[in-house]
This record gives sequence, C-alpha cells and structure tokens, in this order.
Amino acid sequence: MKGHVWRPLYVVIGIVVLLLLFRFFYVPDDFGIQDQGFTFGFHRLSNEQEWKDFPAKYKGTEYCNECHDDKVASISSSQHEMIPCEDCHGPARNHPEDPEKLVVNRSRELCIRCHSKLFMPSSGRNDIPGIDPNTHNTGMECSECHNPHNPSLEDM
Repeated sequence: MKGHVWRPLYVVIGIVVLLLLFRFFYVPDDFGIQDQGFTFGFHRLSNEQEWKDFPAKYKGTEYCNECHDDKVASISSSQHEMIPCEDCHGPARNHPEDPEKLVVNRSRELCIRCHSKLFMPSSGRNDIPGIDPNTHNTGMECSECHNPHNPSLEDM
C-alpha cells in the first residue's frame, strides 16, 4: 500500500495509545459506575464518604412539616402537592437557625416554568393549566392573585 494510507493510520493509532496512557495514569482505579450501575453515574468509590459528610442543602417536605404542618397539609391537598416546599422557599439548610427566615421566590418566572401554555400532546404537560405570559396580567407577580398553597381557581 501507499504511504498516504499508512501515515494517517499510524497517526490515529498513536493518538489512541496516547489517550489510553493518559487515562491509565490520570483516572483513579476506583473511578467507575460501581455496583449500583448508572444510578449515581461515574464517581470515585473513595469519594462517597466525603459526599455523605457534606451538609444537606435541601431537607425535604418532612422537615418542613415539623413546624409548618398546617401549610404542608394545605399544599398536600392542592394541585401543587408534588412540588417540594424548597422549590419556592429556597433551601432549608440549617433553618430555622441559619437562615432564620427563608426567602420566598414569588417571581413570575418561577410559576411560568410550569404554567406557560405549551402544546405537548404526548406528555402529561398539557394537563397543567397554562397561560400566555405575554398577555396574562403582565407586570404582576402570580402570587398577587393566586395562592400557591391552594392554587384552585375556584377559591380565588
């Protein structure tokens, strides 16, 4: 065969060898998907304890229920029941000590992420009531008219 075929082949083989050598020396031996499969993706097995010791940013609805059982009960019986408290109220971290009071995101943009009218016939997305954000009460926050803990339009 001619040299114009072999030279590019040698270059490709050389690049593959260099990449494999780089990977051999750079990637730790315990890096991979481990025995959980792809549940946690690729990670270092020796790094798991470090992540377990990292303080949780989000606590979950059960944590909120300890002090705010009335609000949790209200939202649990509403159309927003599947939305965790911290989606709107921010991460609880060490609440109520730090921060003492959570900052509530009342922005229109937060609501429009789910309630902007979209047409997706093959998903459950059409079941969510949607609006045209360019014409529906522009310049106002949604919470001025709607109670996020009880979003039923009948109770407005």
